[in-house]
Amino acid sequence: MRTQLNPKIEAGRVVSLVHGPSPRGAMYGAFVVLGPCGRKLAVVAGTGYDDVPWEHVSVSCDGKHPPNWQEMCWIKDQWWGEEETVVQFHPKRSQYVNLHERTLHLWKRIGQEIELPPLVAV
Repeated sequence: MRTQLNPKIEAGRVVSLVHGPSPRGAMYGAFVVLGPCGRKLAVVAGTGYDDVPWEHVSVSCDGKHPPNWQEMCWIKDQWWGEEETVVQFHPKRSQYVNLHERTLHLWKRIGQEIELPPLVAV
């Protein structure tokens, strides 16, 4: 995960959360930002903790549609480097958790590189 947010993302930090805002400069917290397609994106980012060693960013937009590919790629590059690999999981149906419809999630295990299939297979 990056160590510093883009100033435009930082400017969108939500500071009136019920449980308290995240501190300025932190890579975690809630944000409302204007995405690359001109839509407002609601973003919640987490940097992992002792028993959950995963970085995580969730993204939603207008409430009617999920974020599109371009918006998710842009968000990915805001929180992680362009050469870092992150994933969007599609688990077994028996393990689905859908607390917020039309919200998409990006994940990266801390300290591990995600193996990709050979480029010839893509």
